[in-house]
Amino acid sequence: MPMLIIYLAVLVFLVIASISDLKTREVPDWLNYGSIGIGIGFNLIFSLVYLDYSYIIRSLIGLGVTFVLAYLLFYTGQWGGGDSKALMGIGALLGLDWNFYKLDSMPFLFSFLINILIAGAIYGLLWTVFLAVKNRKKFAKEVKDISNKKSVKRIKMALLILALIALAASFFPMQFNHKILIFGSAITLYLTCYMWILTKAVEKSCMQKYVLPSKLTEGDWIVNDIKVDGKRICGPKDLGIEKEQIKNLISYYRAGKIKKVLIKEGIPFVPSFLMGFVVTLVFGNVIGHLIS
Repeated sequence: MPMLIIYLAVLVFLVIASISDLKTREVPDWLNYGSIGIGIGFNLIFSLVYLDYSYIIRSLIGLGVTFVLAYLLFYTGQWGGGDSKALMGIGALLGLDWNFYKLDSMPFLFSFLINILIAGAIYGLLWTVFLAVKNRKKFAKEVKDISNKKSVKRIKMALLILALIALAASFFPMQFNHKILIFGSAITLYLTCYMWILTKAVEKSCMQKYVLPSKLTEGDWIVNDIKVDGKRICGPKDLGIEKEQIKNLISYYRAGKIKKVLIKEGIPFVPSFLMGFVVTLVFGNVIGHLIS
């Protein structure tokens, strides 16, 4: 019964958070912090009702593990602040059981984190394709502009030469599987450059926009350094703008010293949490089952 309540709470939280992320590209702090509080509160109540303090201990361990993971992903620029806090809320709700021995019998939280990798990769690819198709004219222009840069042309030529060398090497006498490996490596090597071009084109044509400083929210990614009177206010190295920086930008905007700010919109990633959670409920640890 307690886990049924927990699973239902996580599902409701992720549905609301996913809708918010898709509509506004952010998950409000009240929802994220609320999920953390509810997770700790529910597990504390279960511990008192059932006289089993493992509930609250698991909740705190789950919160601690997801906090470390979220901190690393945020400060390496992989996730936004809302995604990181949402993960912490899930960790507090689900908790983490420290007693596990086999890959296919991992705690639910670990299976969920593993399944996020799969769901996130598929979801990210589909979302990128969707953006490219939706903004196909701007996307095509960016692909052309990036491809025509001298530095990119040099890289493409160098990779083509390396790919041809690898391809030629596959014709030497050797086992068939080695030929396939070398041939596949040659193709992958050459296609890597094009994948990078397409990714950058999607980012520049579909994931950047100008906003008023008053519309900025904490954690937004600034594309270019913003300087006023020779002093740097914020920029891409900040890994998310802070409240004090937003206040300064609003003041400078009112004073006519800056205009709109170019920000990078990340992929609304919380829906992949929902996908990963549903997959874990239905199938458990997908990778574990495949290996077994």
